[in-house]
Amino acid sequence: MSAVADLFRAAAVRDDHLHRTGASESGFVSMVFVYLMTLAIVLFLVWLTQSRRNAQELTPGASVPSRGRTIGMWFVPLVNLVVPRGIVLAIGRASSASWEEKRDTALVNAWWAAWVGHALVLTVASRVAPGSMAFLVVEEALMIAAAVLAGLVIERITALQDAALGATVPAEPLAQA
Repeated sequence: MSAVADLFRAAAVRDDHLHRTGASESGFVSMVFVYLMTLAIVLFLVWLTQSRRNAQELTPGASVPSRGRTIGMWFVPLVNLVVPRGIVLAIGRASSASWEEKRDTALVNAWWAAWVGHALVLTVASRVAPGSMAFLVVEEALMIAAAVLAGLVIERITALQDAALGATVPAEPLAQA
């Protein structure tokens, strides 16, 4: 969702650089992007918190981080470039015995590399060459890759938890009135 909005934002910024009209279209698109990105962040953190709770329930002895650490580490500068990856891996490992160490860890690592790569390119571009089309293309490619890979990580961990929770918690039949 936010990756699509970011593509529209990038196109508006590109158009603004190519055709200096002074119109506020790129500002409006950027504002929509910020709202959608904020929504995506909130939804991801809600999912992550629920996944942490499920992982803790499925594997009580696992070293799953606390709720505060699960959310808080995303907001600590520099720490947020390293620690959240480990949190997602811990949640994934604790989610199911079906966690495939090589495959699933590689998926999380690919998502994390795209996410951090996007952040680094964005930071470097804003300092070295603001408005550079080459940097914009790289930023967008990394953002789209991170969004797709995040979706795959969410799907994988959710599927593992659904299968494990379904196997351990039998559904109770509804009472007849």
